[in-house]
Amino acid sequence: MPEQPSATLPPRSVLDAFGVRGIPEPLTGGQGRSVRVGGAVLKPAEGTEGESEWAASVFERLPRGAGFRVPRPLRSAGGDAVVEGWTAAEFTDGRPGPSRQWPGVVATGRAFHAALRELPRPTFLDRRTHPWAVADRVAWGEEEAVVVPELAGPFARLLSLRRPVEATAQIVHGDLTGNVLFAPGQDPVVIDFSPYWRPPLYAEAVIIGDGLLWYEPAPGLLVGGGGDPRWRQMLIRALIFRLVARSGLVGPSWRAGEKEAARFLAATEAVEHGAYKGPARP
Repeated sequence: MPEQPSATLPPRSVLDAFGVRGIPEPLTGGQGRSVRVGGAVLKPAEGTEGESEWAASVFERLPRGAGFRVPRPLRSAGGDAVVEGWTAAEFTDGRPGPSRQWPGVVATGRAFHAALRELPRPTFLDRRTHPWAVADRVAWGEEEAVVVPELAGPFARLLSLRRPVEATAQIVHGDLTGNVLFAPGQDPVVIDFSPYWRPPLYAEAVIIGDGLLWYEPAPGLLVGGGGDPRWRQMLIRALIFRLVARSGLVGPSWRAGEKEAARFLAATEAVEHGAYKGPARP
């Protein structure tokens, strides 16, 4: 996986606004920007204007006991979910998946998406231009992209395999793979909400695609989607999503030799032929 940047620490004024006390401790995982302070986790607000406030309001309304948990968002005394560019939520302990927890990650995603089914599409999705948003649109044929030379081969192959597919879209978490925490005797915790307007089956395919790309494949990892005939097309889009995002993040001067291309080629062949024949990691 890409190397994580060093975390920036929130200033004292932010801690005071959210009413948290303690010494900031950078957390591993995600993009390496989360910081634990006492019983809270703070991270820079992400996305376009209004996205963090929207996400906090969604988490505040989600039901309890529905097969998953979410960290309770913290607000300032004035009711703001964002203070000086920072958000805060309660700290929830647990061991992150997906290794040895693939069925649990998938099941948690299904329960989470069932709870989001009736949410309307937020307008901020149209304003996002970060690499993951661009890659998502490319995966669904809504935008075109040129990728770095190392990834051009697998990209062209994936595009040749993509076919039209119909499925109902809703709000989904587009990056569940490493963002579900497991603790004995408790429902799993969904963290680092990355909202997209796509079919839940696609979000599930992103989990499995990530497994093929960056983890040792578990037996039967390609078997998913509950037997849905659209499953293969969802996997193809999931791999396009990750490939284009990777290319957009590293930029045109990046050189990774053959390892990264081999990673995507092996995953593409697995989806095309229904069997994994290469290493998930170089």
